Amino acid sequence: MTMTVSRLQDIPGFSIDRVAAAADRDPDVLRLENLDTDLAPPQEAVDATRQAVGRDDDNSYLPFTGQRTLREVVAAHVNRVVGRAGYAPEQVVITCGGTEGMLDALLAVTDPGDEVVLTDPTYAGMIYRVRLVGAVPVLIPFVIQDRGWRLDLDRLRSSVTDRTKALFLMNPSIPSGAVLDAREWDAVAEVCRERDLWLIYNAAMERILFDRRRLIHPASLDGMAERTLIVGSVSKEFRMIGWRIGWVVGPEHVMTDVARVHIYNVVTPPGIAQAGAATALRTSAEDFRACLAEWEGRRDVLCAQLEEYVTIPAAGGWSQLLDVAVLGLNSFEASRRLLEKGRVAATPMRYWGDRNGDGYVRLVFSNESLVRLAEVRERVDRALA
Repeated sequence: MTMTVSRLQDIPGFSIDRVAAAADRDPDVLRLENLDTDLAPPQEAVDATRQAVGRDDDNSYLPFTGQRTLREVVAAHVNRVVGRAGYAPEQVVITCGGTEGMLDALLAVTDPGDEVVLTDPTYAGMIYRVRLVGAVPVLIPFVIQDRGWRLDLDRLRSSVTDRTKALFLMNPSIPSGAVLDAREWDAVAEVCRERDLWLIYNAAMERILFDRRRLIHPASLDGMAERTLIVGSVSKEFRMIGWRIGWVVGPEHVMTDVARVHIYNVVTPPGIAQAGAATALRTSAEDFRACLAEWEGRRDVLCAQLEEYVTIPAAGGWSQLLDVAVLGLNSFEASRRLLEKGRVAATPMRYWGDRNGDGYVRLVFSNESLVRLAEVRERVDRALA
């Protein structure tokens, strides 16, 4: 039998792995396609993980929702970032990465047929998890203003209907590097309060902010703590992608449902990785600040290299977009040319948005050195000029 079940009919395959497979292990290829980084995790976290191997308590299914120590550390971390001492360990569920957390949150607060509002573009894994749970994604475009991405607030307000159940936002946003400002967060909060909506907040990169931007946490806004589900992880800020440790934090009454979904989804997160994550969350802020400065420097080099092309500097995160529609190309053709002629691996954005989808390719600047990124202009010229 080859028939695709209905829930998968509108869910395409991921294009990142196809580009990565085409690039293979050729050392000449600039690897700008995948959201990896070559900056090492905190050494203390690596050491703690090694020490957990073979330790009986770290080789157990229990507790299903995460080890108590890690839940305490996550609650303290989120309280620091939000700026309020409101979250207890009982309001934390440890997940297998933030990606599991997103699916758990969606399953806990939406029914099939409900509408979920996302930005255009956004991480394809967010759009298609909405579809996977049977909900309907509604995309609100980012628009370009003053060389930055700004959310279309009129469209945000007009697109919310009686079927809307949640807003699902990432900040900084993948793939654009857009960062919402105070006016935009106030508008999001107003819509959520007035229409009694959930906010599922993908906080995976929330502190990776450039140009001295300050972090505005939606749960700190009036009336938002009781309607916000925070999905975080150690994958980006702590560079611990392979550990697969994330969390969902939110109001106590909904976290029992998130925990139920988590238990019947994956049962338990990996024990030895939890030990490393707990240690990482206690490391000095200097470790993160050094990485942030390096990522911002790489962003700056990429922008300087592409000054003759149409690209919007990332306000945060690990990636930004190159406009290829102005060159008369779609994202798949541009990605093919970049790899074949320029030896640059870049991900096509066809399935990452509507208005801001197929006219762009994503360039990840977190996984190549400043020296290597200084080759971008010549390589892109060779492929696209």
